[in-house]
Amino acid sequence: MAAPAEARSLLATAWMRIRRSKVALLSLCVVVAILLFAILAPVLSAMSGNDPYTSNTSPEVLDDFQTPGLPLPGYMYPSAQHWLGVEPGLGRDLFARLAHGGQVSLTIALLSTAVSVVLGTVLGAAAGYFGGKTDAIISRIMDLFLAFPHLLLVLSLTPILQSRLRDTPLGEGSFLPMASLVIILGFFGWAYLARIVRGQVLSLREREFVEAARSFGASHLSVLFRQIIPNVMGVVLVYATMLIPTNISAEAALSFLGVGVKDPTPSWGQMLNAAQSGNWYLSDPWFLAVPGLMLIITVLAFNLLGDAVRDALDPKSSR
Repeated sequence: MAAPAEARSLLATAWMRIRRSKVALLSLCVVVAILLFAILAPVLSAMSGNDPYTSNTSPEVLDDFQTPGLPLPGYMYPSAQHWLGVEPGLGRDLFARLAHGGQVSLTIALLSTAVSVVLGTVLGAAAGYFGGKTDAIISRIMDLFLAFPHLLLVLSLTPILQSRLRDTPLGEGSFLPMASLVIILGFFGWAYLARIVRGQVLSLREREFVEAARSFGASHLSVLFRQIIPNVMGVVLVYATMLIPTNISAEAALSFLGVGVKDPTPSWGQMLNAAQSGNWYLSDPWFLAVPGLMLIITVLAFNLLGDAVRDALDPKSSR
């Protein structure tokens, strides 16, 4: 006699599929390791005996003659004292700056993704559920946001927003560039998700469970947030997983171009900016390679994990 089929939730089914894929498991392990690396940045930098802000420009560390500011051979590459060497010019510890920079870069990426996901999910669900004028207005706003040249708009608006935030609590110290990037990236990243959610909701709003909730007297907001939105969370989760590496790259690009995180606050994009602004990448390519490789590994791991989550949540894939 065949064993009875075991009922599984959507997340349980997705996790079962992810466990079957070595690439998915490896990418998940890498993502978790990177997140722990960023979260534990103060602990790790304390263990290394260095911090990301202390300069050391003594002649024992940096060259004073042939290439002024270039780390001497004992300090350019990993050593027991400096686990990834020191940066040229100021002699700050590269490992400490990489760890704290990961904390800044991932915080910006995760918070801006959260802003985009909340806006896109709520507005897309509202457009699909209510229809009529509500759908028409939100859809036209979506079209307007999708028509903007995203990079040029972000480049032009970020300095303006930073000047506006300077006299607010968000404008204190290193919070200013972080807050401005979260707001800009989050606010201009919701439209594509909203369009996807709207399409899903259009097919869900006439389903039996929605009609049943209405017949029992549930309000529109109750139906929207308790019946509709939970049934599109699979699509939302996939989009969020794919948006995180996009926002990591966007933060790095903006900081590299000088409109994002600025020195002395570390971020991976700011470290790349420092490597090219003084042409240090020519005499000290290791200084460019460290944040560059970290960015590549992080974005690749998140992208592979996003592909795995998409495949795991795809109802058409084989059980």
